[in-house]
Amino acid sequence: MQTRMAGRVAAVLAAGGVAACAVNPVTGRNQLSLVSEGQEIQLGRQSAAQVSQEIGLVPDSALQAYVQRVGGALAAASERPNLPWTFRVVDDPTPNAFALPGGYIFVTRGLMGMIGSEAQLASVLGHEIGHVTAKHQVTMISRAQLAQLGLGLGSVLVPQLQGLQGLASTGMQLLFLRYSRDAERQADLLGFRYALGQHYDVREMARVFESLQRVEQAEQARSGRSPLPTWAASHPGEAARIQDVQRRAAQVPPGTATRVLSPEYVQRLNGLVYGENPRQGYFQQNVFLHPDLRFSFTFPAGWKTQNLPQAVIGVSQRQDAMVQLTLAQQARGADEAARAFFSQQGVQAGQGGRTTVNGLPAVVVYFQAQTQQGIVGGIVAFIEYGGNVYQVVAYTPAQLFQQYQGLFRQVVGSFAPVNDPQVLNARPNRLSIVRVPQAMTLAEFNRRYPSSIPIEELAIVNQVSGAGATLPAGTLAKRVIRQ
Repeated sequence: MQTRMAGRVAAVLAAGGVAACAVNPVTGRNQLSLVSEGQEIQLGRQSAAQVSQEIGLVPDSALQAYVQRVGGALAAASERPNLPWTFRVVDDPTPNAFALPGGYIFVTRGLMGMIGSEAQLASVLGHEIGHVTAKHQVTMISRAQLAQLGLGLGSVLVPQLQGLQGLASTGMQLLFLRYSRDAERQADLLGFRYALGQHYDVREMARVFESLQRVEQAEQARSGRSPLPTWAASHPGEAARIQDVQRRAAQVPPGTATRVLSPEYVQRLNGLVYGENPRQGYFQQNVFLHPDLRFSFTFPAGWKTQNLPQAVIGVSQRQDAMVQLTLAQQARGADEAARAFFSQQGVQAGQGGRTTVNGLPAVVVYFQAQTQQGIVGGIVAFIEYGGNVYQVVAYTPAQLFQQYQGLFRQVVGSFAPVNDPQVLNARPNRLSIVRVPQAMTLAEFNRRYPSSIPIEELAIVNQVSGAGATLPAGTLAKRVIRQ
């Protein structure tokens, strides 16, 4: 996506005159701006469409409408009320939120499931609105002088997943735009102001930061499974920011900001998918299983693996070899997919041709390709199965190919149909909301209403200190159940 997006960005910005400076709507001061508002909106719209397509949205129209309503009210009272403000819940388990230019805001279902009130949601959305109203993305694009654009337009950059140029240059490491600390603090201040303007209890903002810090500490091992960064990776969450929120909240006159709306918020989470969704594919150690597409694929033991919306990838321990599994786009068969692959500039075919992989029709060919980092050598396979053509690309620097050749053939040959009912029937964990009938500790709640996650994680989800914390009678508490 990086190469495609850079081209689209250049086309958008070349389409009209570019202003040298503009008045920042938040500060009232002149700032460098090489992007007009119309171009900003167009760029954001294109980027948002790609996020929606490649990561996906939560299929809950009522929840989407709710987030749009909360965010829309905040944005309408901001310094840029006339932008086409759009707020969506993206189908990703990592707690995060990010902004694209022109008013396109995304919050993950992972963050939705972690926070506990509408006031907290408002503080998250307000923070992201602040990045847009203060034109933080526009400033960064302008300072880069249009030379390093990628996606670079919020908190997320999904790398190029087709062909070899983007893969060889990034090593399949996800690239994320990082705001400066000053920009983050300004977004905090603006988000605080927007939430306060809608009479939300702004003390809830600190609870969001505290929960995010707990998630970051408790779930480091999960960070490699998502195409999105954790909040801490894209929104530095040092303790000073929490103290700033608490200091500002202490200065708010009593009775002027009282809207918390915790029950109203929590009840909307009932049935929301929690954690990774196995229907989108999942790992059992180094074996990738996909229930809906009914296949398995085995990566070398010890490799770092990642399941992205449009690809599954693995990188060797020394980061000198890579395997990528994707669907070959718009190919009616393995031969057609192979022709499209080898039509790429700089890609040369070696030995290989028609064969079978675990009884499935396939084309397997050795290749070499010229990249910006030098020549890579590898094996590419196109496998016909279930009405799709799967593309497996395994490659390494050309001088290392002989070391990896046997392993690459083993990986290519691991693609196989799956008929195990336990795999095919895998279902995601979901949040279930329970009204606590009487005061009880979280440990007592967990015994009466068992969850499929550890109690330490359950404490984070319910924003309580631990197993001994008391849940008052009538509390809407979250549990996680496996269907």
